[in-house]
Amino acid sequence: MLLPTRMAVLNHVEKVGTANLEEVMESLKPSYGSEKQFNKELYLDHLMALEANGYLSLKNYRLGTDDELVLSFEITDDGRAAVGKYVPQEYR
Repeated sequence: MLLPTRMAVLNHVEKVGTANLEEVMESLKPSYGSEKQFNKELYLDHLMALEANGYLSLKNYRLGTDDELVLSFEITDDGRAAVGKYVPQEYR
């Protein structure tokens, strides 16, 4: 059984401290890569929704090598509390 995708994204950022879209997708690809929703647009939606709900905050941004905006997010105290409350220990 896998975590819901949005919680898996939050859990990943909690593990590494700071992550961008590419890093999150690379990390979750072995578990979620075969799902139809595994695409940049939807994973960016997950990151932005977690930010809008106060679980992540935008740490920095830059232009990548292909002139695409790269957003880096870090977990907030509320995000850590949510991981602690809702993510089973075996996934952390």
